[in-house]
Amino acid sequence: MQDTLGFLIGRWSGEEQIATTRWGQGGPATAEVDARIELGGKSLVIDYREQRDGKPALQAHAVIAAGPEHDRFELFWFDSYGFVPSAPAPGHWDGKRLVFLRSSPRGQTRHVYTPNDDGSYTLALESSFDGGVQWEAVMSGTYRRIA
Repeated sequence: MQDTLGFLIGRWSGEEQIATTRWGQGGPATAEVDARIELGGKSLVIDYREQRDGKPALQAHAVIAAGPEHDRFELFWFDSYGFVPSAPAPGHWDGKRLVFLRSSPRGQTRHVYTPNDDGSYTLALESSFDGGVQWEAVMSGTYRRIA
């Protein structure tokens, strides 16, 4: 797992751009992320804290579990909006990026984690409300290691 997801491990600070969506107004945000390997190397645990206008905004706790061959992954996402996953989001590493697709009665959200050459990584979130035919940007951020 560390070979594939090692680019996410550590403490990070990020600059984000939030899109205006049906859930709220867009604009700039900052975030801190703490990601660590847990449970004997079987899971990556991510704690995420976003601020907008200097005030706490979205908080999330995510757990990424690896399949037996470490080529398939599952994302369990919990956030301060109160959305509780009914099932894990399936994901895969395509050789360049880690991609998950969360589904719920509210629609689908795609998470794309991409390592960058300078040691940072980007996260892009997109949502679809028509079964994946059209996608709307939700958030994009670039995170730099602080520890």
